Amino acid sequence: MDADTRLARWENRAEGPLFAASLLYLGAYAAHVLAPHAPDWVHGVLLSVIALTWALFVVDYAVRWRLSGRRFGPSYIRDHLIDTVATILPLLRPLRVVRLYEVVQRRREEPRLSLYGRVIAYGSLTAVLLGFAGALAVYQQERYASGATIRTFGDSLWWVVQTLTTVGYGDVTPVTSGGRVIAAFLMVLGLALLGAVTGSFSSWLIQTFTREDEKEPQR
Repeated sequence: MDADTRLARWENRAEGPLFAASLLYLGAYAAHVLAPHAPDWVHGVLLSVIALTWALFVVDYAVRWRLSGRRFGPSYIRDHLIDTVATILPLLRPLRVVRLYEVVQRRREEPRLSLYGRVIAYGSLTAVLLGFAGALAVYQQERYASGATIRTFGDSLWWVVQTLTTVGYGDVTPVTSGGRVIAAFLMVLGLALLGAVTGSFSSWLIQTFTREDEKEPQR
């Protein structure tokens, strides 16, 4: 059995459970951030869940590397940049949603959605998950900072919507170094996701109108 076959088998078996683990990680992190006054034992359990799921992501990354048969180095990291970033920063795991879709489609003869539908669905789902994760991370950094304008989780969600849609009213902004780093990530990802979704939608409209024009009888 060659390396590609072993790697594909691992992905088919592991991607679904790992996606569930990423949702568990996000849920535990959300509870840890949004319930600061919960008993210490509750936070202990939540932190244990966070650590355990993170360890699963690291193990998965190591297994994928070993099964690929390649040397670990800059070239491998470059070719698996999303996997690497999502392992180091688990809150970015939603970027791997497309991998789950690929695994599901391997078991089908053809995809259920068109190319444009897949891009729009992936971009929308990724934006929602990343937005929620980003709001949690910024809220955790900002809520007790001196001079902060993001004091509640609602403020953080409002800020994330502004950032991902590239509107940026400026009424709430991060003031901490950590918050600004997260903001930079969301700005870049927001531009990429917005461009992908709007570009695909525009292309779908053009293709649809072109087919309609071709169907019209010649005068």
